[in-house]
Order: sequence, then C-alpha cells, then structure tokens
Amino acid sequence: MASTPVASAMSPVAPPPVGDMIQQLRKERGMTLETLSRASGVSKSMLSQIERDKANPTIAVAWRLANALGVRLDQLLGAPTGDPEPVRVIGKHEIPTLAGAEHAYQLKILGPMELAGKYEWYELTLQPGAALVSEPHDPGTREHFTVFDGQVDIEVEHFARRAKPGETARYPADRAHAIRNVGKAVARGLLVVIHG
Repeated sequence: MASTPVASAMSPVAPPPVGDMIQQLRKERGMTLETLSRASGVSKSMLSQIERDKANPTIAVAWRLANALGVRLDQLLGAPTGDPEPVRVIGKHEIPTLAGAEHAYQLKILGPMELAGKYEWYELTLQPGAALVSEPHDPGTREHFTVFDGQVDIEVEHFARRAKPGETARYPADRAHAIRNVGKAVARGLLVVIHG
C-alpha cells in the first residue's frame, strides 16, 4: 500500500508588503507614479498611499496594477504559483492577506488569482468600530457579504442596513460602500465580489 506524503509543519511566513513590491517593480521598469497611474487607471495619490503601505489595493486595483507592470497578480501579491497536483490544499500561511491601517481589518484572499477581476471571495475580519470602506468598483459590480460573527452595517452611499450572524447582504458595489463593525466584538464574514 502506497504511503500518502505528509507535508512537514511550516512556520507562518508573512507575504511581502504589497506597497514595497509595487514600488520595486515600478522602479525596475523606469516608471514614475504618474506613468504607472496612466497605464493602470489608478490615481497617483492612491498609488502613493499603496506604496507607503497607507492603503491596501482591492483585488480589482491590484489586477490593474499587475497588468500595467506586466506581471501576474500572484507575483504582485506574493502568492504561491500553480501546483501540478490535482488537489492542492492551501495552508493558512500561504493565503495572501491585506491588513487595514493598525490592523483594524484583515482581508484574506480566498479565491484563486486567475479569477480576480471576475469573481473574488474573501474572509473579512473587522475589529470593533472598524470598517472596510470602498470606492465604487466597475459598473455592474455587486457584493454579497455573509456574516459569521458579530454584526455589521452595510452602507451604500447614504443608506445603511444591519446584518447579523447567518444573514447575507447583497448590494451594488459600483457606488461608494462600506462594511462597518457596529458591535463590541470582532465581526467576521465571507465577502463575495462579482464584477459587472
């Protein structure tokens, strides 16, 4: 009977900061913030914030930057490359994660990189009082947020609706929107983004 290979235990490895990677790739290509902004359609001020790790790009923004820099999205985000095995189990330490300022939120990228810009799904964790605030995505984009723990307000422009554990909010994401933890405990849920 053939033995099943068992992966050895690995200590968690943090992915490289996205801002550092973008800045390094931009400089290697002799691009200024302005030229990368024009090539990607991402504002110069947003690029500056991302490079200084003051803001994290959404997957849609990271996708545009990767295309403008001529790299794959997984290279930009420091995610592992494809595996020839028919079943691949992704370890916790391998999942690319974006953290908000002062770790107010954590966004784990659960979906495969090749679907970015089409379908994306994340595990979102929000500290009490924290929010994931987003600018409008591409026209026709919708989000679906299922609450696992805590309670959140889903805001679309000036309208807000509360969602509790077991509930799912569905809303247009081509308008300014936010997911805000309004409780005293950590809130956690599954965020699915379907681009228009």
